[in-house]
Amino acid sequence: MTTLRTWSGSSQFKYEGTVEKGTDIWPGQAKYPINVSGADYGKLLSNFKRREVAVGPHRVNPPADSLGEWLQANVSQTAIASYVAPILVKEQHAVRVKDTTKLKFK
Repeated sequence: MTTLRTWSGSSQFKYEGTVEKGTDIWPGQAKYPINVSGADYGKLLSNFKRREVAVGPHRVNPPADSLGEWLQANVSQTAIASYVAPILVKEQHAVRVKDTTKLKFK
């Protein structure tokens, strides 16, 4: 299992798997993981390819056309952008845009 910091850096979470195969994300002291399938990641990467977008980790009303909005509409109504964004950066599918709350997808 890999441990990462959330997007804000205020806490940690663990995950298993890869973007290609899918991930099980264990936020905080969760008893059950949040699953993001490899197919979900594939759709996400296709949708945001070569774009710079807001992460939008907000639990309520993430910004339009943000990673958070897309994830809530297509994967989970639970706000998971603060976990998915660091996974995408770690696995080199996106980079954090310095001094902003945005990701630049490859």
